[in-house]
Amino acid sequence: MTHEILLKRIYEPHEEQDGYRMLVDRLWPRGIKKETAHLDEWAKEITPSTEIRKLYHQGEMPFEGFSQAYIEELDGNKVAEVFVGKCQNLLKSQNLTLVFAAKNEQENHAMVLREWLKRQLRKK
Repeated sequence: MTHEILLKRIYEPHEEQDGYRMLVDRLWPRGIKKETAHLDEWAKEITPSTEIRKLYHQGEMPFEGFSQAYIEELDGNKVAEVFVGKCQNLLKSQNLTLVFAAKNEQENHAMVLREWLKRQLRKK
């Protein structure tokens, strides 16, 4: 059985099929208690930089530009290689759910991260 990389807003209920739940936001989500978040890890080190995050959220950078800038950050992030290896190991035994707080479920950093991660895993 192949395990998947899933995306889920932190405000949605935790489910068994989520597998390993990893928060991929730099800031802790509003209104969520750490004890009830059902998270296995908070991966702050692979999130978009404050600079591009603010530009995107202030409307000064379109989603395409944000995505490209974030991918470039991931490609240049030494921690990201370790992150990919960890995700590869996790996916051998369970699903991996990238948990995020963004309201926009169609255009957000977690989507960019998932697609980037899938490309990295195909290379391995």
